[in-house]
Order: sequence, then structure tokens, then C-alpha cells
Amino acid sequence: MISIALIDTKHPFYPLEQELRNKILLRPIGVPDHAWEMHDEKSWHFVAVENETVIGCVVLVPLNPEQTKTQLMQMAVETNQQGKGIGKLLVNHLIAFSKSKGIKEIVCHARDNAVPFYLSLGFEIYDDPFVEVGIQHFHMRINL
Repeated sequence: MISIALIDTKHPFYPLEQELRNKILLRPIGVPDHAWEMHDEKSWHFVAVENETVIGCVVLVPLNPEQTKTQLMQMAVETNQQGKGIGKLLVNHLIAFSKSKGIKEIVCHARDNAVPFYLSLGFEIYDDPFVEVGIQHFHMRINL
């Protein structure tokens, strides 16, 4: 059974989340481990857990002091678990959490191959594509 947990950087699952992010997102494109953790302390972390193992994660970073605008970052699902709806489960949980906190907008930088995934969840593309960490990305957002 897969469950979604909201954790912080002191939680025992946090090192497992870090390893998943490094393995799935950073190492394949040559970015050093832990390079995208600069916002982790102030962020909300959602992890998908099965049998005490973190198999998916996503980070929600507040972008303004009122915490009404946020950025979805560092979405990762274990390779052998991809395509099973875990990412959708994580983002739907993140959206429900955001609504409960009065968050009005979630933005993200979606890699080219992730755009259809985010579109299917109600996000829209805005602004021009751009290159980040050597990969084409799209500005995407959802208004709640």
C-alpha cells in the first residue's frame, strides 16, 4: 500500500527523499548531488512511501511571505515505479494541501517530457520555453 506523507528535513524519510532526487533528477544530467536543496528548509516535502521506502517525492516551495504563491519542484518517482500513478497521487495530494493552506497559485518548471503529465493535472503553459540545467523546460502553473 502506497501512502503519501508530509515531512520536513528532520524526518527520517528526508535522507531517502534526497537520495531519490539525486538518483532520478540530478545524476543523469551531471548535476552534483544536493544541488537543488537551497529551499528545502522552508519547503513542504511530500513523499510516496511503500514498505517504509520512499518511492516518490515532490517539494513545494513558498514564493512569497503570504505563502499564496508556491513552486512545485524536484518531482521524482523511482524508475521501476514510474507509470503507475504515483506522480499523480503526489501532485493531487500537494494540490489538496495547497487549497487547505489558502495557496492561490502553484508554478513549476516542467521538463519537456513532463509537460503532458502536468497538463493532465490542470496545469497550463505560460511564457516562453527556456533552458535550465541544459534541458528545455516550460513555465507551467495552476490557479487554485
